Amino acid sequence: MHPTEALRLLGGVASRGQLFELCGEAEVRRLIRSGELMRLTRGNYGLREIDDATAAAGRLRGHLSHTSAALAQGWAVARPPARPHVTVRRKRNLTATQRSGAQIHYADLDPEEIGGGMTSPARTLSDCLRMPLEDAVAVADSALRVDDIDAATLQRIAAGIRGPGAASARRAAAMADGRAANPFESVLRVHAAHVPGLQVTPQVGIELPGLFVQPDLVDIDRQIVIEADSFAWHSSRGKLRRDCIRYTLLAVDGWILLRFSWEDVMSRRDYVIEVMSRAVALSDQRAELGLRAA
Repeated sequence: MHPTEALRLLGGVASRGQLFELCGEAEVRRLIRSGELMRLTRGNYGLREIDDATAAAGRLRGHLSHTSAALAQGWAVARPPARPHVTVRRKRNLTATQRSGAQIHYADLDPEEIGGGMTSPARTLSDCLRMPLEDAVAVADSALRVDDIDAATLQRIAAGIRGPGAASARRAAAMADGRAANPFESVLRVHAAHVPGLQVTPQVGIELPGLFVQPDLVDIDRQIVIEADSFAWHSSRGKLRRDCIRYTLLAVDGWILLRFSWEDVMSRRDYVIEVMSRAVALSDQRAELGLRAA
């Protein structure tokens, strides 16, 4: 897999180890040497486009913000922006050409809200939490996952948000969970939150006869397992065989198993929610039959 594709699946940020596994060590080292891959934080890499976005913000006399700042700080996002998010001061006049090269936001930022050409981690989170729920949860999960922000700080930031988007921001903060493996899984969990009766938790361990498994999302009470499934995770025949075994053992142990591709999770939300809803209905039917039998 090419590193650009791997980074797309991983939310724009990946560790060197992840890239080695998915793309091959030689190719990754070549791209690091050439400057196409850049070091964001210790052990985490992203595309040179992030550095270019920071330079673009400087030319606009603004600051990289929102998901663009999240990426620059080493946080993964659900959808890397096609044009960089740049925050400029209020009443700033920009030409049509300047506006076309970036997604412009207007705000008078305090000194503690900026640094290094971008918004601070706290301001970045505040901006991202106001975004659509999928994007907000993905960034919040990543911030918790890499230990840049703890849960108490996240809740404090969300509580301080006022005006449009405040309610959604607080919902995103309440849903955030650092156990989520990547933004793909975060978005899938947001879809699950739209299904009445479905209560999923990321990375729950399940003991099977002769095997311990840790699926992406699990509803223990309903015995539903939901996997964010990608070709990337089957990069070797051994991994494919391992997944075949665990999926088969889950099925024969009575679990309802759902597997969704990256494309469906990111582009076919209604389909994903419909399938999850049908799984809940099937779980209810099983429970009713069990009560009748008893």
